[in-house]
Parts: sequence; C-alpha cells; structure tokens
Amino acid sequence: MNRVGLRGPRVLVFDSGLGGLTVLTEVAKARPDASLVYAADDAAFPYGALGESELVARVASVMDSLVALHTPDLVVIACGTASTLVLGPLRARYPALPFVGTVPAIKPAAAISKSRLVSVLATTGTVARDYTQALVREHAGDCEVALVGSKHLARIAEDGMKGLAVDDAEIAREIAPCFVESGGRRTDVVALACTHYPLLRAQFERLAPWPVDYVDPAPAIARRVDALLGPAAGAPFPHGASAPAIFTSGAAPGDALREALLKFGLVAAPTDAAAFEFSRT
Repeated sequence: MNRVGLRGPRVLVFDSGLGGLTVLTEVAKARPDASLVYAADDAAFPYGALGESELVARVASVMDSLVALHTPDLVVIACGTASTLVLGPLRARYPALPFVGTVPAIKPAAAISKSRLVSVLATTGTVARDYTQALVREHAGDCEVALVGSKHLARIAEDGMKGLAVDDAEIAREIAPCFVESGGRRTDVVALACTHYPLLRAQFERLAPWPVDYVDPAPAIARRVDALLGPAAGAPFPHGASAPAIFTSGAAPGDALREALLKFGLVAAPTDAAAFEFSRT
C-alpha cells in the first residue's frame, strides 16, 4: 500500500492571494480524506503586474520550496492568471506530480445561456491570453462573448477578507461591462474566471443591473482533483482539525483575516519569508 493509501492524500492549493480559498472549500467537500495545505504568494500579489516570463519563474521558485516542505500528492494552481502560463512548465519540472489548473468556465457558461449573450469576468492578464480566446472559439462559437478584464476586483476581494472597507460603487463599475443588451437580448450568464471573484458574489448579485447566473470554476476543479486522486482509501481528515495557510511574505494575518481563515478551516502557519524572497523588477 502506498503512502497516500495509508494517510490519505495531501493536496496543496496555491494562489497568488486569497482567491484559492474558494477552491479549497470545494476540494475539502469532494475529498474529506485529504489533508490540505493552502499557500498564498502574497509577496508577489498581484500576479497581473508581472511579465509572463517573470511569472513563470516566480511560480516555479515558490513551488520548489512548497513541494520540498510539504511533499504534496497533488497541486492545485487556483489562479487563472497563473494557470494559463505555468502548468506546462510545472508539469515538465515535476513529471510525477499531478497539477490541476484553473480554466475559465466558458464551456459551462455557454451551455446554460439562453440569450446566447455570455460574459467572462477575468483579470486583464487572463483576458489577454490566446488560450482564453481559443476557449471562446471552441466552446462558445454561437454566443456573443464579452471578455471583461478587471484591474481591481481581486484586490477588492482581498481587502474584504482582511476586514477593510469595500466600495460598492467601485465594484459596480468593474462589473458593469459584463451586462450587455443587444437586439432585445440581455447577458444571462457571467463566468467568474478568477478564483477571487466568488468571494464577492453577494455584492455582484446585489449590485448587478439585472439577475444573471454566475459560473464558479471551483466545483469543476474539485471534481478534477477527485478524479485524479482516485477512490478514497485513507480515513477522513479529523473533523475540526485546522490546515496550515502559508503566506510567502511572512506577514502575520490581522485579526479579521485570521477569523476568515478559521471559517475555511485554516490557521496561518509560521513562514520563513527568506525561503520565498521576491523583489519586483
């Protein structure tokens, strides 16, 4: 019997910040036998500010430290901006370690749209990628798709998790381009193509000019994790046990964020920031 069967799988959920918590929640539901580790590369947040080669090098460097420290059986890259660039290099670097990425939920959004007006709310980096454009052509060719790149929503979501003030007017401005009217039709589905955005779903629903369906990528990511791990063989992870949350900056979370992490079953772990040194060029 392998070590996964003896102790249950260890899954590392990785993001630039706090958005991956939405994915961690779904992975925990799908695999109660898994021990989870959450890692936020807050030292380099936001990833959209990095060039492509810089982003690939940064994630590879952080992943080297995380894999050495935690020996995961599977890694989730719970960041759309990173997933479009780093999955190939990471899989080549760790051929025996499964990596699951975050794909813009364009296919399921198109599948449920009745008006055939679909919006994809993403970071500016994800919107600009050829990969995203290809998904639109492949899975939503009969839809009018608005690709909306937000510069601020990830930061707003982070602020809310940290207990800082969040401006409804700013959120409303960021989501406004998602709501399109054309030929008597209206957008009826918005794909949330950044894992931070489901953290703001209540605000989106309250501030939207009309109701739409929001497609969260997290459940599909969790299903993929479950499929790759195979049938559960280990005992369920102890109920009430806290998983570690790693912040590459080494900064201790404030009171509001500590409370928020507890709701996700996480406790901030002491982190040696020197292991994740980063400076913007």
